[in-house]
Amino acid sequence: MTSAQAPAALAAWNMEFVGYHGLEDRPAFKIAMQETNGRFYLYLSCFWVSGWSVLDVTDPENPQYLRFIPGPDNTWTLQVQAADGLLVTSLEKIPAGWGPRPDDPPEKEGVFIWDVGKDPASPRLLSHWETGAQGTHRNFYNGGRYAHLSAYCPGYDGNIYRVIDLQDPSKPAEVCRWWLPEQEKGGGGVTHGGGEGRRVFNHGPAHAEGGRAYVPYAGGGMVILNIEDIASPKFVGRLNVHPPLGSTLAMHTVYPFVKRGIAIANSEALKENCDEPLNYAAVIDIKDETNPRLMSLFPVPDPPPGYSHKNFCERGGRFGPHNQHHPQGLPWMEQRDDRVYLTYFNAGLRVYDLRDPVHPREIAYYVPSDPRRRLGMLPKALVTQSEDVLVDRRGFIYLTDKNHGLHILRCTA
Repeated sequence: MTSAQAPAALAAWNMEFVGYHGLEDRPAFKIAMQETNGRFYLYLSCFWVSGWSVLDVTDPENPQYLRFIPGPDNTWTLQVQAADGLLVTSLEKIPAGWGPRPDDPPEKEGVFIWDVGKDPASPRLLSHWETGAQGTHRNFYNGGRYAHLSAYCPGYDGNIYRVIDLQDPSKPAEVCRWWLPEQEKGGGGVTHGGGEGRRVFNHGPAHAEGGRAYVPYAGGGMVILNIEDIASPKFVGRLNVHPPLGSTLAMHTVYPFVKRGIAIANSEALKENCDEPLNYAAVIDIKDETNPRLMSLFPVPDPPPGYSHKNFCERGGRFGPHNQHHPQGLPWMEQRDDRVYLTYFNAGLRVYDLRDPVHPREIAYYVPSDPRRRLGMLPKALVTQSEDVLVDRRGFIYLTDKNHGLHILRCTA
């Protein structure tokens, strides 16, 4: 499907449509980008099939689908990161209820490391690093020597923090690992400020900057680690929010604006029709990193004029925050610490002004129309479910959905 055939927006404010691609009916999840020799390449993980799509979006009005790279059978390939000519893609055994789990052929797990420096349009597989368990979920790599993984590990419940050395990307090697004591199978650990009885795991990405890693630990809250000695991470501070806030994935994302002394955190809405505690996006004060504190909450999106329901909860599907734009210091990304782009499932993409961190203000939104046909197994109601967002240095916004193609937008606020 081309831009001319793109579905119209259900609602838009201070946002203009630029382009669209149907992705050959392979809905995308996470997005990574690389700019090489004046050309912009998107790497899209696929949601309902194993593999990755590569697009040239140099002309965002006419995105060009370059190729599809099939992934391992019966494996989640949901997360992608691109920097320094490398592409890091996650491999995860499919959780129960999300797809087939046959014993034969075996599922792959861990990460693939690809060369995208020599030919950005044709990733070349360099290596496969394995966790020894169920694989990795949401990882962090913004160039340099180390990749920070949300990785399973034998002997622990849920994903822990593991770092691999990519100095020789053909031979990745583990450097360190860190976990919350609650994750030790058999128990007996002393906790760092709570988390007992919750869904405690490193969801990722563990954003690494300035000798610190800011780790979203799901029901375990936000954890700050000292990684000045990368071989020996040390606990610094922690903030719990669940209960009362958020689903069991109450700390889905933490993105720090280190120079401003704040971090933007959000939960992930998991159940449809809001059948769980209030999901949120928030500003956290991290100036005292040993004692981070909640500073403010983002406003909950209101339905647009003439909307079919009195609130988004009644619309069906998930309603609540999911993914933020993560610039990660990469030169081809938009770098702003006064604006937050946040996907909100059936409420589409929301944009917030953060000049006053005590009072975040919504300044734009784009809600795609509901999908015309089902391409994947969820949600139960066939409604918009905006998933991930990325903004390039030119100001073009890339938006994915469970059953749509790729929307390309521009904020006019």
